[in-house]
Amino acid sequence: MSVNKGKVITDFDVNLLLKRGVAEILIEDEMVELLRSGKKLRLKEGFDPSSPDIHLGHMVALKKLRQFQELGHQVILIVGDWTAQIGDPSGISVTRPMLSQEQVQANAETYMKQFFKIVDKSRAEVRWQSEWYGNFTLSNVIQLTSKFTVAQMLAREDFSNRYNAGQPITITELLYPLLQAYDSVAVRADVEFGGTDQKFNLLVGRELQSTAGQNPQQVFLVPILTGTDGTMKMSKSLGNYIGVTELPNEIYGKAMSIPDSLILEYFELLTDYSEKELEVFRQEIKDETTNPMILKKRLARDIVSQLYDQTAANEAEENFAKLVQNREIPDEIPEYHISISELTTKKDGKDSINISKLLVLTKLVKSRSEASRLIAQDAVSINGENISGNIALVKSGSIIRVGKRRFAKIVNSDNLK
Repeated sequence: MSVNKGKVITDFDVNLLLKRGVAEILIEDEMVELLRSGKKLRLKEGFDPSSPDIHLGHMVALKKLRQFQELGHQVILIVGDWTAQIGDPSGISVTRPMLSQEQVQANAETYMKQFFKIVDKSRAEVRWQSEWYGNFTLSNVIQLTSKFTVAQMLAREDFSNRYNAGQPITITELLYPLLQAYDSVAVRADVEFGGTDQKFNLLVGRELQSTAGQNPQQVFLVPILTGTDGTMKMSKSLGNYIGVTELPNEIYGKAMSIPDSLILEYFELLTDYSEKELEVFRQEIKDETTNPMILKKRLARDIVSQLYDQTAANEAEENFAKLVQNREIPDEIPEYHISISELTTKKDGKDSINISKLLVLTKLVKSRSEASRLIAQDAVSINGENISGNIALVKSGSIIRVGKRRFAKIVNSDNLK
């Protein structure tokens, strides 16, 4: 078989690629024809390195890319080092700060390490926008902008909403869809992947390719994964995410925390269980013949094994059973040397310390406001006893627990002086 061709595709492959974990394909008939042609397709996936972290929401599209790779197709990863300095306004109501080239570079390197935990690096090509935009002149920019009207740009929902609300839209933001679209021209993409919130940008790419005399790319949209809270889309800023580089125990524990209503969505979008197996799960949930926790354990184990290996998944499951289900204390707990005297205050004639400050010092929480919220939710305990206020007695050797999986052992550094 020629290296320039993809593998012969079967009806099963078409169904797997184009139906499961897919929100919309434009144009689906053309996509099927391309797949059946045997052509080795160039699959474009761009990313904005304004943030260095990938979570399971990104994994939905990445798993789809991996499926295409296994049929012989080529992934083209676009590092948006130019557009990241503008910031895609999708889903936001204010402009984003521009990043320095150094910030973009650092974020991109971190991102790619995570990207290739899922996508096969040997069958992927990495391209930086600066390859073509580095030589762009003002004439090139004017020529690019002449391809589209202001009315076309305002057809994008977030632009339209902001314009109607009297909120500012900068010229640089209007350039973002055009620059992303030109990427498709530069790499001659056959298919571009993205979430449903990227539909407008990907369609602009399709149109720009046509004006450049290229075959218009197919637009492959994947669903937006619901976050662990069960209501909002998965997002790091919302705190409802599972990061692909988090430790196995953390990934497993977060997966176990999702509401039962998300079990089937996560199985469908994040695992390779067959449609027949998913239908069994669906019926078991409907008939209430299986405890949802059993299915969640299976889901959590599968996700960890994909991102690490089966051994890590088994250990994470054992750890969850020990710490969460049996509420045991782990064998190894991080120790923190803290000067108790510096945190001590008098309460009812007894020496006590500020717990919210202690939780920040031990890195169990990121802020004192988060600590106060968790204390109010009875999620903080000392030596197995929940605390109800921000002041409590802590001694050297005390074990602090936050939630189900975060522990710290306090060692009084005053005794070490």
